[in-house]
Amino acid sequence: MTQFRLGYVAMSVHVQNASPSQTMTYSQFSALKDREAAIRKLERIAQSNLSNTLRLLKHSVASGITFFRMSSRLVPLATHENLSDWNYIQPLKEDLQAIGKFAEEKEMRIDFHPDHFVVLNTPDKDTFKFSLQVLKYHYRLLHGMGIDPVHRCVLHLGGAYQDKEKALEQFIENWAYVPSGIQKMIMLENDDKVFTMEDCLYVCEKLNIPFIFDLHHHMANHNDSDWTKHWERIVGTWEHSPMPLKMHISSPKSTEEFKSHADLIDYEMFKTFLQQVSGSTNKIDCMIEAKQKDEALFTLSHQLHEDSSITMETPSIFHLNE
Repeated sequence: MTQFRLGYVAMSVHVQNASPSQTMTYSQFSALKDREAAIRKLERIAQSNLSNTLRLLKHSVASGITFFRMSSRLVPLATHENLSDWNYIQPLKEDLQAIGKFAEEKEMRIDFHPDHFVVLNTPDKDTFKFSLQVLKYHYRLLHGMGIDPVHRCVLHLGGAYQDKEKALEQFIENWAYVPSGIQKMIMLENDDKVFTMEDCLYVCEKLNIPFIFDLHHHMANHNDSDWTKHWERIVGTWEHSPMPLKMHISSPKSTEEFKSHADLIDYEMFKTFLQQVSGSTNKIDCMIEAKQKDEALFTLSHQLHEDSSITMETPSIFHLNE
């Protein structure tokens, strides 16, 4: 029997004034004549973002949700080249520790999905160096929270650079230059334009990286529409991980905007997925990527609760009846 757990991404449509992604541009920062005062302002914004993250975690737990993706924009300008001397962790220490302590006490799985400009298969040395800098930022945040960083950051394989096969091999070549601590953080996900499930599995199996299957991306970009042929391989990439297998679930916005995320999750599509994978592994964490954030989870939870073939253990954890 497989236990499924639902999670959602970064923001709530129910908790007001709780953005974890408030920011300041470098232009705004440099317009302030007193650099130290400008840095203090950055720190106040970051503290507000972290405070709101903790509010969102508390809202999640109160709603029976123990799986959450944090915003990567918690600390504005943390990776900007002109602020490399700023030790942002120190003034945020208590806020970070509060998040980590709460997540540990409530047995929450929290992680990150760095932005698309983090590209490890780039042939450009400066882009690669910056990507590592952004990943180090995520690593430092996790350490500041007291969270084991192993398998906490989701990445795409990167760009095709006019030659997809060469780009795949470039990822493998560049991997040797990624520090081991950062290597351990990473999970790879198939995308909706370039790299398919099979492409990702090739790299994941070669480098021992867990693979995150995105069903919606697979529907938009595949060699073979039948993903079930490779499900055992997907499960296999998680055998060495301390975390349960993770996948992404979203639904197309429309036929015309197929790659865009819908507000909610198509229940029948999700139910079909559940039936196809139930019994294949002990636990599967399903990250909902939908415009309506936690409301999409609440709606899906209600639909699951109404389904007689499913037993809800909590509002976000359930299994299919045998």
